[in-house]
Amino acid sequence: MSEHPTASVPPPIRRSLSARLLILTIVFVMLAEVMIFLPSVARYRVSYLQQRLDEANLAALSLLAAPDQMVSEELKATLLSSVGASGVVLKFSDRRMLLMSDDMPPDVDATVDLRDADAVTLVMDALASLLHTDPRMLRVIGNARSQSDATVELLMHEDQLQAALRAYGWNILTLSMVISIISASMLFLTLRWLMVRPLHRLAENMVAFRTDPESPDLPPLPRNRTDEIGIAAAELAAMEEDLRRALAQKSHLAALGTAVSKISHDLRNILSTAQLVSEFLASSDDPIVKKMAPRLLKTLDRAITLCDRSLRSGSADEPPPSPTRFDLAVLVEECRGVVEPRDEEDTLWRNDVPDGFSIHADREQMFRVLMNLGRNAAQAVGEDGLVRVTAERLQGNVRIRVCDNGGGLPQQAKENLFRPFVGSVRAGGTGLGLAIARDLVTAHGGEIELERTGPDGTVFSITLPDA
Repeated sequence: MSEHPTASVPPPIRRSLSARLLILTIVFVMLAEVMIFLPSVARYRVSYLQQRLDEANLAALSLLAAPDQMVSEELKATLLSSVGASGVVLKFSDRRMLLMSDDMPPDVDATVDLRDADAVTLVMDALASLLHTDPRMLRVIGNARSQSDATVELLMHEDQLQAALRAYGWNILTLSMVISIISASMLFLTLRWLMVRPLHRLAENMVAFRTDPESPDLPPLPRNRTDEIGIAAAELAAMEEDLRRALAQKSHLAALGTAVSKISHDLRNILSTAQLVSEFLASSDDPIVKKMAPRLLKTLDRAITLCDRSLRSGSADEPPPSPTRFDLAVLVEECRGVVEPRDEEDTLWRNDVPDGFSIHADREQMFRVLMNLGRNAAQAVGEDGLVRVTAERLQGNVRIRVCDNGGGLPQQAKENLFRPFVGSVRAGGTGLGLAIARDLVTAHGGEIELERTGPDGTVFSITLPDA
């Protein structure tokens, strides 16, 4: 496995997912609190000013109730002081009532009209009151609550409003901070329990698997979850199991390749000796020996060729096909001679390929394909069964079928077809026969598939381009 030292080192706390989650949680909660804070301050400012207008309205009504609307200067100062204003004007549709502390009204720095102010304006005015350093003289206008057709104007200094507004704002800010800290902590702990910890376990498992993929003692993955993290954990566990099997199979194949190379070297010498003996047997006068010897010689030639190719290439890779046109019926008959060498009429092998049915393919590779399929079929049916080989041309392709009347393939074999070392049907088998057949057919641009299987038999079909 490749080495990546930094992959197994935990990130610094400032760059960890937990720290980022905590920071983002605090920022978003504070943003929500700010969005609550500003309207609250604006609303408090409106309530404060409206209360002053109501008090000014009462003061003006007191003046209106006095005889001849005349009050002493002392009473006027008391009324204005209770309102906290420098002047009050009560306007009706036909007249107005003025209550001023001085003969000359003060200069107005800003006018606040509460009758038709929109929310944005109220928020901006509240911020201006909070942030303004020098108290201003405000002219506040609002509807009089005593009469529906009257309005009240109030002249007041902003210092008392600023003090009240800042005290209220500080209280709201403190409460918002407490709520933000509590909310952020609860949200952070919840997200850490539900997301960060499972993701951390996933990361630990992946790092440990990368370090030692064959170790059975990996950090546990999150379990009993049906959400996306549970799906990711289940898929990761399945992927790790598949990789372990692939690595075990790869190691097995590497060891097997070394063993095959050694065996091929000695087997070639043994086969060469057997070939010499077979040539000697071919000169025998016995008619049965004369008939069987050519088959044996041809089989030995093929075996020696395979051993030589394995030793030269050092691998099990097949060479590219060398297509020629040949009679498929003759080739099937040669396969029958290897799989079932008996010549009786009631043998288990039946060649139903039409005479003269020619195809364009690599003859030796197709011999190996049919020999592997035929041998598997013969082993499946036993001595009393039947193996049939048929061929037809269909829509620009050649369709070859190897059929048997055995008991069908078990479920495990069907699930692992064409996979070496796991797709064998019988005990002690390697499953290499079907894997080799598939590779050779695929190299020809064709397909091999299990057409059907069941209690009445099994059919494998080979589809080749009809060149």
